[in-house]
Amino acid sequence: MPATPDAVQRRTVLIIATLAAFLTPFMGSAVNIALPSIAAEFTLDAVSLSFVASSYLLGTAMFIVPFGRFADIYGRKLVFTLGVVVFTASALLSALATSGLALILFRFIEGMGSAMIYGTGVAMITSVFPPEERGRALGINVTAVYIGLSIGPFLGGYLTEFLTWRSIFLTNIPLGIYIIYQIRRHLAEEWADARGERFDIIGSVFYSAMLLAVMYGFSKLPEPGGIAAIIAGVVLAGVFYAWETRTPDPVLDIPLLASNRAFALSNLAALINYGATFAVGFLLSLYLQVVRGLDPGTAGLVLITQPVVQALFATPAGKLSDRVEPQYVASAGMALTTLGLALLTFLAPETPIPQIIASLVLFGFGFALFSSPNTNAVMTSVDRSLYGVASGMLATMRTTGMMFSLGVVTVIFAVLIGTTQIGAAVQAPFMTSLQVAFTVFTILCALGIPASLARGRVRG
Repeated sequence: MPATPDAVQRRTVLIIATLAAFLTPFMGSAVNIALPSIAAEFTLDAVSLSFVASSYLLGTAMFIVPFGRFADIYGRKLVFTLGVVVFTASALLSALATSGLALILFRFIEGMGSAMIYGTGVAMITSVFPPEERGRALGINVTAVYIGLSIGPFLGGYLTEFLTWRSIFLTNIPLGIYIIYQIRRHLAEEWADARGERFDIIGSVFYSAMLLAVMYGFSKLPEPGGIAAIIAGVVLAGVFYAWETRTPDPVLDIPLLASNRAFALSNLAALINYGATFAVGFLLSLYLQVVRGLDPGTAGLVLITQPVVQALFATPAGKLSDRVEPQYVASAGMALTTLGLALLTFLAPETPIPQIIASLVLFGFGFALFSSPNTNAVMTSVDRSLYGVASGMLATMRTTGMMFSLGVVTVIFAVLIGTTQIGAAVQAPFMTSLQVAFTVFTILCALGIPASLARGRVRG
């Protein structure tokens, strides 16, 4: 059993994990605002353009749980450090990409680095902070995520406008190097509460292949190949389940999902919430630039509204969940998020910008109330030897939800727009796509409210 961490160690872990938590969403939100410019340079159609965003999420989703388990056994600091190195190197490669295909590949590798960070950062914080301080610490970490999301559209828009989209990737490199320096200089402690257990390589391969097949299938719907890939993913899921329930040291503790109601339903709530919300930034970025004719910088100023509100309220929401059961705080957030999505279903080419901003304020406030308390619920509901797996599982639900969200949009684009570059010529079907997507997401988010409420208490 490791010694109780002192205040200096807790602060160091929080700073390092929080800086990394800023880095990954900053990249994602900044790239979203640059998508029209990337599409123009590489002549990407609507479906191919979605791969620039979804390849990163696929790389993250495929490896989060395996890396989380690997970190529990061999060291969370080790995997976290490798993640920052891979993320930083792939950012440089993305900046140097010479084709759309190369950029998609480098974004996938970037997602692998992000998986190492996501699967360990929250687990490291949970390892050093006692339960009575955990919600506040996790709230600070989540706030950093939202600050990254806030600055991303704003800075990404102006970087794209004045220095091209490639500069977005270059801005991440100095911060990545700084994080690595801080780890090497100030963080001597290592956390491996499952040290000595066997790493489940076979289960990890099945898990990654399952997600790859399902996510690829979503991106190819409604083509026959997409349906076949999803069927293959379902078959692999069955094989994965059979293997995991028989191996002594599984990469994913399946019985934990069956026996731990709070853990299972908190993860389900995260899956639904991110599945219903992630594509909003992607869609509004295209809407503001293609339909409303805003430049990237101005579009970024509009989109900054949601994450700024999230950043302001994420830490207070986390602290509130230290005193009030997370199920109530998170469920209220889910309800407000549903209302924000419902307002976006009325989006039209002439919708006033202040009305869009008001919807994003409500949307951001609801998301802040949901995210920190839900993370607190997940991490509080498991033993410390499972922190890496729990962190990885939650991040997998989040990332899989993001992939599903983009998958829904990809299917809608494929059916209503086809393989045509998004522009003024396809404005009518694009607006129809927006309304269909926001309607689907509103219904999905509403279904998540009872799942969030049903998790029960996470404290004795």
